[in-house]
Amino acid sequence: MPQKVICSKCGYVLHVEEEDLKPPDEIIAMFEDGRCPKCGHELSVIPVRIEIYPVKRRSGR
Repeated sequence: MPQKVICSKCGYVLHVEEEDLKPPDEIIAMFEDGRCPKCGHELSVIPVRIEIYPVKRRSGR
């Protein structure tokens, strides 16, 4: 299941994962001081917004 983590303040893509999901605390630990590298916003383990989209199926069935 794909996962994309984005800064809620500036929209910077912090992490993209195509297979295994990572918990928020592991993703935040990847950044110095737990802040967005673009705007400096403090990252939180509590999600601000979650969006779920259906998987696009290939035609030909």
